[in-house]
Amino acid sequence: MRARRMLVQGDLRLIALSFIAQAPRHGYEIIKLVEEKTGDWYSPSPGIVYPTLTYLEEAGYVTASTEGAKKLYAITADGSAYLDANRDVVDAVLDRLTAIGERINRWRRSERGERGNRRNLPPLVEAAFDHLRETVRKRLDSDADAEARLAEILARTAAELQSRS
Repeated sequence: MRARRMLVQGDLRLIALSFIAQAPRHGYEIIKLVEEKTGDWYSPSPGIVYPTLTYLEEAGYVTASTEGAKKLYAITADGSAYLDANRDVVDAVLDRLTAIGERINRWRRSERGERGNRRNLPPLVEAAFDHLRETVRKRLDSDADAEARLAEILARTAAELQSRS
């Protein structure tokens, strides 16, 4: 499952500049960092990343030095100032990408049957949860209107368990 286009041009400029501010980078590294942030769900195409880097260079926000066939981009003072002026946007976009990556990774773990950060429960209780989860899935598949009733039953059960504590 891959996303087609997640970032607008301005977002990618700021994200690339933010990564370059951390350390000089190649275009490929920027692609990989975005993939990593999003749990490998989104990969900006080279056809978007490299023109973005060219724009940043022409705007004076980065400098490029050649290393064989690759260019290594480093941030300039103007680039740092531009990044600082747009820090709220950069942070919001990075937070959004990180949240997507976390959701994707949680989804992948659940698909593999991993329990994530759930505390270890006794095997009998764990089996009951698994049975409940499968029963709820089957009910939702066969009855689209069951969601509200199921949520009410589960909320009532949780409240009853809490009151017995």
